[in-house]
Amino acid sequence: MGTVSEFEYRYNMTIKTFPSHAEPAFESAAQQETVWGRRWGCDNDVGRLRKVLMHRPGEELDIIDPSMRLEHLGSYGDAEGQTWYWRGDVIPSLEDQQAEHDALTAALRAEGVEVVLLRRCAPGRHKSIYTRDSCIAVKGGAIVTRLGPIVRRGEEAPVTETLAAIGMPILRTIHGSGLMEGGSFVWLNATTAVIGRSSRVNEEGTRQVAEVLNAQGVELLRVDLTGYRLHIDGALVMIDVDTAIINPTILPFWFLEKLQELDIRTVEVHPDDPSGTVNCLAVAPGRVIMQPGLSPRTADTLDKLGIEIVPVEYEKVFLGGGGIHCSTSPLVRDPND
Repeated sequence: MGTVSEFEYRYNMTIKTFPSHAEPAFESAAQQETVWGRRWGCDNDVGRLRKVLMHRPGEELDIIDPSMRLEHLGSYGDAEGQTWYWRGDVIPSLEDQQAEHDALTAALRAEGVEVVLLRRCAPGRHKSIYTRDSCIAVKGGAIVTRLGPIVRRGEEAPVTETLAAIGMPILRTIHGSGLMEGGSFVWLNATTAVIGRSSRVNEEGTRQVAEVLNAQGVELLRVDLTGYRLHIDGALVMIDVDTAIINPTILPFWFLEKLQELDIRTVEVHPDDPSGTVNCLAVAPGRVIMQPGLSPRTADTLDKLGIEIVPVEYEKVFLGGGGIHCSTSPLVRDPND
């Protein structure tokens, strides 16, 4: 039998004296504060919003060419080169869009939210204002997504740089053939989340998110969206701990039953209001920022239920294909417990 050298003995004793510790877990408050400087991420969609990622529109919108009209779509875009598209019938000025974005930023800061702006914008990525899609905050950090269409591919790198610069842990970057966009992710409560699978979100992307959540004890529900719907936030947005705005016509019945099982009260979009009704942002339980006049009947219902609405004009930006919810990616929220 071989003998242990003095060096090996001291080495082994050192390792035994200073062993590895799996607990407390990475996401625990103590570990977050010790290693990462603060508690990061979210485990809900309505707790007091503390930090949010945004991008003020800028020169990336120069790629939009008003002469490239797509009459059959009633919009604009480069269908051949796949470099850009504008969903609305009108292209507002950059100044008008910046003014609306500035007003949204001011409203958030007035609510005590720290606004983190992208350090840079990928050249020509004119959808970068819709930061919701490029990262998802989970317990202890963020998941950087992989955007579906060519016109958005490349937004991921500036988001990654920005999160790293502020010290936020990145728990996963969607890779391989996975597709995932944050607008199709919703926290229902601290132990249940949902992803809407669609043309922008495939099963491989969903599986990679599920791996992160499974390690945190979170159940992930998969909802297949109908037709060419992009994101589940067009059909479901949480506005209070136990309340959601929904469009029931594009959600499966089993999922509506699941919401009931979870004791989530649902406010159905009024049929005479546009689908944009769902596009709002909770800054605290029962307090939301919403575009005024977009959904007057649904807003009346919310008022009767005691939901507070902070109005912010966002019509010009909305014409580009996304509203207030799309333009904000929460990075830190208070737990609801």
